[in-house]
Amino acid sequence: MAKYHIWTVGCQMNKSDSERLASGLDQLGLSACERPDDADVVVLNTCVVRQSAEDTATGMLGTLRPIKTADPDRMIVVMGCMVGPKQDVLRRRFPQVDVWARPQEYGPILRAVGDKVGIDAEGCIGQLIPTAPSVATFVPVIHGCDKFCTFCIIPYRRGRQVSRPIDEVIHETRMLAERGVKDVTYLGQTVDAYGHDFDPPMDLADLLSAANQVDGIERIRFLTSHPSDMTQRIIRAVADLPKVCETINLPFQAGDDGILTAMRRGYNRDDYLDLVSQLRAEIPGVAIVTDLIVGFPGETADQFERSLDMLREVRFDKVHAAAYSERPGTIASRKQPDDVDRAEKKRRLNAVGDLQEQIQAEINSALKGKEFDVLVDGETRGAPSGRTRTDKLVYLTRGGASVGDTVRVRITETSPYSLKGEVLELALESELEPALEPALAEGRA
Repeated sequence: MAKYHIWTVGCQMNKSDSERLASGLDQLGLSACERPDDADVVVLNTCVVRQSAEDTATGMLGTLRPIKTADPDRMIVVMGCMVGPKQDVLRRRFPQVDVWARPQEYGPILRAVGDKVGIDAEGCIGQLIPTAPSVATFVPVIHGCDKFCTFCIIPYRRGRQVSRPIDEVIHETRMLAERGVKDVTYLGQTVDAYGHDFDPPMDLADLLSAANQVDGIERIRFLTSHPSDMTQRIIRAVADLPKVCETINLPFQAGDDGILTAMRRGYNRDDYLDLVSQLRAEIPGVAIVTDLIVGFPGETADQFERSLDMLREVRFDKVHAAAYSERPGTIASRKQPDDVDRAEKKRRLNAVGDLQEQIQAEINSALKGKEFDVLVDGETRGAPSGRTRTDKLVYLTRGGASVGDTVRVRITETSPYSLKGEVLELALESELEPALEPALAEGRA
């Protein structure tokens, strides 16, 4: 039996794409293996959002070159955001690659692999839904992005926004539930723009409402949201639908209006803060996660300080921070010189990390002694672990629990990045605990 290995870097969308490709390869009769050296087909699912991710992918391609030379029959495939509409330069630079495929372009890969193993891919492959999904898994619901922020390469690689039909998404959600999934996260580069391209237009709230009716699904999440597309209907859906979790991923990217304008984000600092206030007023205990870029072209020390002020004021539950990385082909690369030196970017990134670690330590410390429902989704060093509805990572130190169980847990220890807790009992329902709102409010005070 032919074997395949899929190597994945990047965002949750890439992870979801790899799972779907694996489903197709399984249907062609291949089996997965752990090492690329043992595979007949090696797939690299790449990311180029930052230079470090692109360097990781090109390094892996360098590693594969002698392997391909030693075994020319081995097939090497590259998919993901490294692959744009024009591939001539890539083909010349990496001649060891047999197939190039843009994000979500599974067809060229499956046809080439089908030819390799002597199977008609068009005739034998059904829906690309993960065959053995994790208890918590991802479902892409909208592809591409129409925002064209000046720093971002995604619209050029993944294309314009296209929403999947709601019936198709719900059908997939039901199938995943039948395969043991209990926690589903709906994905999109701008997930709260879901349905805007339909005629007549729909709203992410319509999808959330339909998914809330799917038997077997206990928890529903979505990411990543754009502040300009966060509608009142979405906010009410999070507040009112029992399965939709009280957590919002809402990038602000910069705390200074001048930098936000240069980024073409479409909102200012006050707009963002007003939205945060609305979320906290209407969704008790909501956890807010954000993204932040430091060292954007032209960012002064004072402008960066306003980003730190934003962290202090909002007190996010988690911050994904990154130093600006110039991406060829973006508006910023053409018009905004990368003029903040690397050492200063590192200093600013460290400042963000230090401040946010302190904030998260304070938020989490207020949870000690509180009780939560935790869905067990894995193991760490032999001990079960899982997450609360607000996506807090909890390591279970006492009491029996298995992957897929929802258990009542009392928090015994806290740190900036995770919690520890003892299992009290199996929970019948995954509902937000009344203790959560005052606990989080105390942590942010």
